[in-house]
Amino acid sequence: MTPTPVFIGAEIYRHSTYGSWHPLSIPRVSTAMDLSRALGWLNRTQYRTSPRAKAEALTLWHDPGYLEALQAAEAAGDVSDEVRKRYNLGTPSNPVFAEMFRRPATAAGGSMLAGALLAEPGTVYHPAGGTHHGLRDRANGFCYLNDPVLAMLSLRRAGIHRLAYIDIDAHHCDGVETAFAGDPDILLVSVHEERRWPFTGALEDTAGGSSLNLPVPRGFNDSEMALIREDLILPALETFAPDAIVVQCGADAVEEDPLSRLALSNNAHWEFIAAIQPFTDRFLVLGGGGYNPWTVGRLWAGVWATMNGFEIPHRLPETAIGIQRELSWRGKPRAPEPSQELLTTLRDTPRLGNVRQDIRDRIAVLRTRFHDLKPVSMV
Repeated sequence: MTPTPVFIGAEIYRHSTYGSWHPLSIPRVSTAMDLSRALGWLNRTQYRTSPRAKAEALTLWHDPGYLEALQAAEAAGDVSDEVRKRYNLGTPSNPVFAEMFRRPATAAGGSMLAGALLAEPGTVYHPAGGTHHGLRDRANGFCYLNDPVLAMLSLRRAGIHRLAYIDIDAHHCDGVETAFAGDPDILLVSVHEERRWPFTGALEDTAGGSSLNLPVPRGFNDSEMALIREDLILPALETFAPDAIVVQCGADAVEEDPLSRLALSNNAHWEFIAAIQPFTDRFLVLGGGGYNPWTVGRLWAGVWATMNGFEIPHRLPETAIGIQRELSWRGKPRAPEPSQELLTTLRDTPRLGNVRQDIRDRIAVLRTRFHDLKPVSMV
């Protein structure tokens, strides 16, 4: 038996925003926290407040000059053209805003805390984590820092070296892949939408032997995710036998999300977590993308329920329905008005369907290649 799962959160996410026009203008982590509490799933003994990582700690991976520029931009509320060009700060994707260092430093601190906690067997949930696009010396794709990389390096600093990183965000984890390309003790698996930003993670991309990349077509459904889980990811984990598993559980692959064209229900994410959790006694689940305010909190609250074995009710209690009804979104791109299902339930109707031959073929390619991709220590 492993210890009771730990939930890492913070109040900075409740009111901090990238700007009213930005896709990350919406509350996400705070909604997951509020729904979990309304359902009686999050008590004080399991909750840990995320520390804010100091710049010195962030140099575990990030460039000191970049960290100085990021802090200076927050303090000044502006950046020069030179800083914008060099560090990709003050752009539409990574704008200047009031907490542009403090907010990502809190997420990074939470992921580094998770790595330290998992020096001993355990299960940790950190929905504010998952900023998988951040680069060592540049902001990238809404991500100022790369907390998954910092979590994995923290695990290694704690003596846990053989790591599997599984990413089911709609967007490819380019920053994480860059950090660990060619590492013989990393297995990185990414399932992401094809022909979508950052336009990396092609089927042929092995990242020096560390990665299995599976781009999927628009309309990707629950049945197709189940096949990938059972025929590719679980066998890969069984063969690789990692000391710890990190899952980036982005919520932007569901049908209602405005920044992808995939069609999963939140059941796919919950079943994915339930299937992987038994493979390790050191398990970290991070958040990631998700840009529809009515879907992200529901999905991430359900991840926490799954990790604890809590039963998901058929209908939300009135306090939780009130949380959903209070949400709004005026950002761009606009999401459709929420259905009654999004307001009054936690579980989506499953989105099953045919498994397309194209997806079967891609799984077969990766399974054929898997022996060659395995690090020397696996053979």
